[in-house]
Amino acid sequence: MNSVNSVTTPLFLAGPTAVGKSEIALRLAEQIGGEIISVDSMQVYRGLDIGTAKPTTAERDRVPHHLLDVCDLTAAFDAAQFIRHAEKAVAEIQARGRTPIFCGGTGLYFQAYWSGLGEAPATEPALRAALEAAPLADLLRELQARDPVAYEQIDRQNPRRVVRAMEVIRLTGKPFSEQRSAWKTENSKIKIKNSFCFTRPAPELHARINSRVDAMFQRGLVEETRELLLHGLAENKYALQAIGYRQVVEHLRGEHTLAETIELVKIRTRQFAKRQLTWFRRYGNCEWMELAAGESAAAVAAKIQAAH
Repeated sequence: MNSVNSVTTPLFLAGPTAVGKSEIALRLAEQIGGEIISVDSMQVYRGLDIGTAKPTTAERDRVPHHLLDVCDLTAAFDAAQFIRHAEKAVAEIQARGRTPIFCGGTGLYFQAYWSGLGEAPATEPALRAALEAAPLADLLRELQARDPVAYEQIDRQNPRRVVRAMEVIRLTGKPFSEQRSAWKTENSKIKIKNSFCFTRPAPELHARINSRVDAMFQRGLVEETRELLLHGLAENKYALQAIGYRQVVEHLRGEHTLAETIELVKIRTRQFAKRQLTWFRRYGNCEWMELAAGESAAAVAAKIQAAH
């Protein structure tokens, strides 16, 4: 840390859910004088706390956090808004002579910040409303017919992603996958400076996920979800896609027992972690770090600090 520029150059910490990146970011921020910018599409929502593993009050007291609790449950939040908020946070953090530390698992937001939003068309409100009102099964059939590549790659359980893909296809008349490919591969040969992606052996990561899910239910995920339903959770198709909340809502509707719900959340979270790893391997352009069992967050943070 020999100059202001070296101190304030942003760092990027990415990886799948439950890999341990948040604690590493906390330790690193304390060691180098940093502030954390959350890169999580669900932690932006006020009230989605337990199910998103949002930093606790104690953790926020240790290190300033940004991009948490940005919008109400009734609002939509997208990559364009993330860029605006993140750029503002970076400028403020750097003005204080501190280091911005991006930390999270939403690959789309990392890519948007690194490469911009490309040439994808802006949302057309009337079309978006019509697509959101259509049955997901109908949209998937259309997507499969018009863009089989996107159909195979997309998270078909996430209406938000499917709606956006169909919106772009209908507005442009071109396959969504071609446009996304051009955007994502624009900087595919360029390593992003000071970016690190964490991983663990699959059995260890799965065990950490299972433990995290158990802890969430013990902390009151069902009660939190019940309260959020009174404040618009069911009406926000974006927020309701958060793993955990969606399954608990189904439980509260009588579709699953609590034990079935806990197991389902574990399964969905493991599947999500696998998709995250696949995304970062394909588009992340990061330096990979496999975390060893028992390796402390402080030790990992020290490695990153040495490489920074």
